[in-house]
Amino acid sequence: MNMTRKHGGKTWIAPNSLIREDKALYLPNVKGKSIDTGEEKDTSLMCFGRVTVLSMLGTRMSEIHSKGFTTPTHEHYSSHPLYQHIQINLQENLLKSLLVKVFLRSLRKVVPEELHPTYLVSSQNMEYVRDALGMTNSKVGYVYLIDENLKIRWGGCADARPEEVAALELCTGVLLKRAEKAKGIPKKVETSAS
Repeated sequence: MNMTRKHGGKTWIAPNSLIREDKALYLPNVKGKSIDTGEEKDTSLMCFGRVTVLSMLGTRMSEIHSKGFTTPTHEHYSSHPLYQHIQINLQENLLKSLLVKVFLRSLRKVVPEELHPTYLVSSQNMEYVRDALGMTNSKVGYVYLIDENLKIRWGGCADARPEEVAALELCTGVLLKRAEKAKGIPKKVETSAS
């Protein structure tokens, strides 16, 4: 808790550019139940072939941190067919996990309806992957940018700095353009209003 007070929980600064593909780690598979149907889903299946902004949540503070990073990017790319935003409410503590399940109805009211299929509630133990993902503070939010091959290409934590927010939006655009090119999706033709 002292780290949260001293630096706002920020243990590292997000990069300004994408992590090189050959240096990037794979996203570990996280299982959770979606809040729309209660169906169990795997992040590996959800993320493969898409560019994903993934938020790891656990506290109210982490939700605020995540929104600080993701809102501009989601507003810009939400209509793109290869983009998605997945939120994982990770409750490794059994009592907290039960409380989240009890308050699932109120959670559905808070989360925008279009995000219900990609909002997962998980009680999976992440102990062995926390350090590799840089998730050393359970009180703050973590945001990762995942490419279509399940590699973590960017990450941010705690309170978003303006340059980190801009970097996430820029890096998401770069990955989307690469994914379009790889899948053979034609570019949109922009018309000028002259």
